[in-house]
Amino acid sequence: MIEARHLRVLRAVAATGSFSAAARELGCTQPAVSQQMKALESSAGTTLLIRTGREMRLTQAGEALVRHAAGILAGLTAAEEEVAAIAGLRAGRVRLVSFPSGSSTLVPCALAALRAAHPGTRVSLVEAEPPRSVEMLREGDCDVALAFRYEGATAAEEWDDLVVRPLLADRLVGLVPEGHRLADAESVTIGEFADESWIAGCPRCRRQLVEVCESAGFEPRIDFATDDYPAVIGLVGAGLGVAVLPELAIESVRPMGARTVTVEPAVRREIVALTLPDLAQVPAVAATLDHLARAAAR
Repeated sequence: MIEARHLRVLRAVAATGSFSAAARELGCTQPAVSQQMKALESSAGTTLLIRTGREMRLTQAGEALVRHAAGILAGLTAAEEEVAAIAGLRAGRVRLVSFPSGSSTLVPCALAALRAAHPGTRVSLVEAEPPRSVEMLREGDCDVALAFRYEGATAAEEWDDLVVRPLLADRLVGLVPEGHRLADAESVTIGEFADESWIAGCPRCRRQLVEVCESAGFEPRIDFATDDYPAVIGLVGAGLGVAVLPELAIESVRPMGARTVTVEPAVRREIVALTLPDLAQVPAVAATLDHLARAAAR
């Protein structure tokens, strides 16, 4: 196997014409140059240099190797510099996938801070709800997945094979029309909504709603279902029903015509940033996780 250090010695010998001159240029001893040239010839399986008097002359094989050495060493230097830039966060790429309410709240703050601290790091963003976002991470389609799971959910996901960075606990709140009988209540139980028309959110949130309501002794009558949180809020504001939404979903939307009420007992979803163990060692990925955590702590 030809080593880069041997190619550097060969180029020095070819440029200076002798082992001793090459040693002076490389800052090593003449015997060291001789030993490395022998090792290179052994790897190449042929003679590369011929001594003619006090000078060394390249064989045809030696000339070919010197010609290729320039490109090989230049490419290696470029690779070393690029890796050093990535390691030092002067460059790098992170592919982030997030659920919509995370994209509109946590992600903008985190990415703005990341760009300010490390302008050479590029982050791309696509949206997907868990469990699809977690599947994308495992399939290699992203580097960081912003995801959530509900406390006590019967179908809670297993993330044992992933690096899990907890971000925050996002409490569900009730959402009612402004003129609703419970609009001014300090807190309500989920059972007080038993006879209401419901507007449900994403499939996972919908499943969680049914489980919470069933634990309170009733089955919710879901008249409308949409993955779009602003649409849920708009439907409630128009007086078409009630809903429970994560606080994070309401944070970035002005609930026109609707009021939020505290729901007891508390139901929360755990918001996390996920990555693979090997990816967690990549500086740009680690920095992204750190900035997501800081954004969540504000």
